[in-house]
Amino acid sequence: MTVEQIVFYVFATLTIVSALGVVTVRNSVQAVLCLVLTFFSAAVLWMLLEAEFLAVALVLVYVGAVMVLFLFVVMMLDVDFASLKQGFTRYVPLGILIAIGLLIGLYWVLRGEVFGLEAMPEPAKHAADHSNVESLGLLLYTDYFYAFEIAGVILLVSIVAAISLTFRGRRERRGQSVPSQHRASKDERLHIIKMDAEVAQDDESETDDSEKAVDKNSGRTKGESS
Repeated sequence: MTVEQIVFYVFATLTIVSALGVVTVRNSVQAVLCLVLTFFSAAVLWMLLEAEFLAVALVLVYVGAVMVLFLFVVMMLDVDFASLKQGFTRYVPLGILIAIGLLIGLYWVLRGEVFGLEAMPEPAKHAADHSNVESLGLLLYTDYFYAFEIAGVILLVSIVAAISLTFRGRRERRGQSVPSQHRASKDERLHIIKMDAEVAQDDESETDDSEKAVDKNSGRTKGESS
């Protein structure tokens, strides 16, 4: 057994074990860490397939950004997963049926007649100066161009849908129309209204009361001085 085969079996086993840990551990933070380990081991498998660009992108994008974001969100939200798991046993039979269906589908797709050595022989080794980024770009923008663009549109639609579903602000907001502001004239912006000055009765009564109080205070001051 060669070193490459040993590395493959070790990290393939680690990928399967950590992926099972994502769905079996009870602590959500530990589940996210198991998912990070799954991505790391999958990146090593991609390195064995000479897909260095995809391996580096998996580590930088998913492990370095997405998984760290998930980890901080899970730690800050402090979700009560015990209440969410109440009544879980009711769906166990349905989950078992779905799992059996998935296993049958995976076997049908990954059977030896489709992914065997006869159908898909081992790819030839490339030289040290081979650029897999160039090969990947040629495949994406030639053979898989429509699939690549459709995937981008689907991701864009999912982002817009997520924003619209989580939006909690006012649906009707006043926007600024710069062209209408430029077209506005002086007569539309400024209205001068001429009004006669009036004094309210309450103000007059308050004025009379204040004058009376001043007169009384002045009378008392004169009496005391005399």
